[in-house]
Amino acid sequence: MNKYVRRYLVDAMSGMAQGLFASLLIGTIIKTLGQQLNNLWPNPVFNFLITAGNFATESHVVGAAMAVGIGYAMKAPALVLFSLIAVGAAANVTGGAGGPFAVLVIAIAACELGCLVSKKTKVDILVTPLVTIVGGSLLTVLLAKWIGLGASSLGNLIVWATTLQPFWMGIIISVVVGIALTLPISSAAICAALGLTGLAGGAAVAGCCAQMIGFAVLSYRENKVSGLVSQGLGTSMLQMPNIIKNPKVWIAPIVASAITGPLATCLFKLEMNGAAVSSGMGTCGLVGQIGVISGWFNPSEAALSHGAAAITPGAWNWIGLIMISFVLPAVICILLGKLFRKIGWIKDGDLALENPVLRKDEKPATPESQLPKED
Repeated sequence: MNKYVRRYLVDAMSGMAQGLFASLLIGTIIKTLGQQLNNLWPNPVFNFLITAGNFATESHVVGAAMAVGIGYAMKAPALVLFSLIAVGAAANVTGGAGGPFAVLVIAIAACELGCLVSKKTKVDILVTPLVTIVGGSLLTVLLAKWIGLGASSLGNLIVWATTLQPFWMGIIISVVVGIALTLPISSAAICAALGLTGLAGGAAVAGCCAQMIGFAVLSYRENKVSGLVSQGLGTSMLQMPNIIKNPKVWIAPIVASAITGPLATCLFKLEMNGAAVSSGMGTCGLVGQIGVISGWFNPSEAALSHGAAAITPGAWNWIGLIMISFVLPAVICILLGKLFRKIGWIKDGDLALENPVLRKDEKPATPESQLPKED
C-alpha cells in the first residue's frame, strides 16, 4: 500500500507539478514580463516574449508537459513516456477547467497500461505506443470531461465559500494547504487541480509562506544561513524527519498559517489571480509572489472565470504581499519559538536538518580529530 501511495500521490503529483512549472508557470511569467516591458518600451523583443509565453501556456502544451512529468516521476520506459504527450494534451483539453486533475488520473492509468506491455514483444516500438495512446485516449473520451467537471466544481465551491466566509475559509485553506506543502505531497499540484485562485488562492499562498518562512526562522539557531535559504526559498519538507521525531515543532508554523490566512483574506484582500499552481508554492523560488504579481497585471483564465480583472497595484497591495509572505510568518514563529523553547516543547537540535551545509566557521571532521585524545 505504501508503495502505491508513494507512486501515485507523491511521485506522480510531484512530476505533474514540475510539468506545470515548465509550461504554464514559466510561460505566464515570460508573457507577463513581456507585456509589462512592452507597455513601457514597445519593442519586437518584448513582443517575442509574449509570443513565447503564449506558446508555453497553450492548453495542449500544458497537458503534455504534465503527463510527461508524471511519466518521468513514475520511471516510465521511453516509449511510454513519449506516448504520454498525446494522452496529456487530450486529457487537459477535454477536462476543461479541471483539466490538470483529469491529466493526473488518466496519465497515471495510461502509464501503467503502457508499462504492462513495454518490452514484452518483438515489436515494442509499435505495441507500447499503441496501447498507451489508445488506452489513454479511451479513458479521455469516457472520463476526462467528468473528472475535470468534478475537480473544477470542487474548486469553484472552495473559491465561492472563501468569498462568502473569508475568515473561516482563510484559516482552513491556509492551514490545510500549508500542511500539504510540508508533507511529501505536492501542494502546488493540488492547487492547480482545484484551480484555486482569488481569495482562496491568496489564503493558500499565506499558508505555504507560513510553513516555509516559519521553519526557516524557527530553525535558524540550528541551521544558520544555509537552513534559512534552503527552507525559506526551497522547501519546508526538509523538516519532515524532525516533525516525525517531535511533532511539537510543527505547531508554530501551523499557528502562523492560521493567523496569516484570515489576515490575507479579510484585511489585505490578497488574491492569487495568476496560475493556480502558484498558490501552492509559497516562497519556493518566490513563485507564489511572482504568481500574485502576474495576476495583478494578467489574470489567468481560471481567475477570469471567477470575475477577476487586471489591476494597477497600489501601496496596500504591495504591503499585504510582503507582510503575508515574509514579515508576519517570521515574527509569529520567532515569538512562538522562544516560548516553546522556554517551556521545553522544542529543544536544541530538534530542528537541525539531517545534512546541514557546513558554515564558514566550521571544518569537516577528520579521522585524526575523531580519535580519542591520549591522557
